[in-house]
Amino acid sequence: MKMTKLSLVAALAVNTAFAGGDIAPVEPVVEAPASVPAGTACNSKTTINSKAQLYYITSDDAGASDLFKTPTSAAAGAVTFDVSHKLFDSVTANFSAVGYVNLGDDVGENDFEGQPNGAFINVANLTATFADTTFIVGRQLIDTPLVGGFDWLLAPGAFEGAVVANNSINNLTLVAGYLTKWRPNNLGNTWVNLVDIDNGDNYTFGAVYGADALKVSAWYYNVDSGSVAATITGGVEDKYTAIYADAGYDFGVVNVAGQIISTDYDTAKDSLAYGLKVGTEFSGVNLTAAVSNTTDNKAGFVGRDSMYTSSWNTFASNAGVANDDTLSWKVGASTELAGLNAEVSYAAYGDEGSELDLILGYDVTDCVNLAAIYSLTDYDVNVDEQADAENALEVIATYKF
Repeated sequence: MKMTKLSLVAALAVNTAFAGGDIAPVEPVVEAPASVPAGTACNSKTTINSKAQLYYITSDDAGASDLFKTPTSAAAGAVTFDVSHKLFDSVTANFSAVGYVNLGDDVGENDFEGQPNGAFINVANLTATFADTTFIVGRQLIDTPLVGGFDWLLAPGAFEGAVVANNSINNLTLVAGYLTKWRPNNLGNTWVNLVDIDNGDNYTFGAVYGADALKVSAWYYNVDSGSVAATITGGVEDKYTAIYADAGYDFGVVNVAGQIISTDYDTAKDSLAYGLKVGTEFSGVNLTAAVSNTTDNKAGFVGRDSMYTSSWNTFASNAGVANDDTLSWKVGASTELAGLNAEVSYAAYGDEGSELDLILGYDVTDCVNLAAIYSLTDYDVNVDEQADAENALEVIATYKF
């Protein structure tokens, strides 16, 4: 994967996660230590989850040079400390600090997080739960269909703002969020201002329903960030609103899902995108097939999209510019064998390109995990049919302590 791109591994919040793109509702969960008996030390109210990670990434830059000998190759080590401290029965403080150092002979050419070494606080918030309502204020990880961060490279993308979620109605989660800043993946301690057009507002409202085999969600987004919109509209700063909805049903033998995204730009051409997905299981192998269509312009998103045909390097919502109507499709299979989790997929994006991905993961112990991602991406087959596609390899070793 190119260092400037984002993966499709959605980040789970340190203390909460919201459903959306995978049509599987996830109720907010606040993790906190158990009640402390009288006479117990105060620090028993603190929980620490830490990990050390080695990450290597390389690509052949679309055939321009060797896979392991290009400036796009990089290696780094990082340590992440996730800390939660229970202040009161219903209030918890959450922190996530990341320290990193780039390794090898190419330090300075293509550094992770943009610096040879450094540190930053990715999460710093207060979480309060009263009855069926949870409030999160401060730096946090967000997971919604069109606004969210990925747990990719050394740290997931994060946001600053406030989120509230309510579960008073059975099987229904209501979510509202107001965001002011965004730290994209691989930018170190750089936080993007999300209110840089007319001192505007960035907020979302969502409803997620799940009962038995039926899953439904609907979201509304208002994005007034010119710097974000410019990445969507080809350099033009713009505001937009977006409506996202999906629904899925598990028939037992087969499960089906559908989604739609309508983006209304302030000055640019509006966008309409939709997708359908079918999945089944056969002899321990999960099989999926999906088709999506993006019309007139790119669909609006911040950090991540949830299109069914998106891949490791390619957002399906980014299609629809070279052609007014871009159809994409994707097929995939995943399984687990002797502790090895494997997933392979292939997607085509009209004249925009294609991508083949192979993702492997293996738990050596409860604390040690090894993972590898190979991707073969043709970013624009219409420009030069003879051009080589880009090979990329990512290898990750993680130790939890």
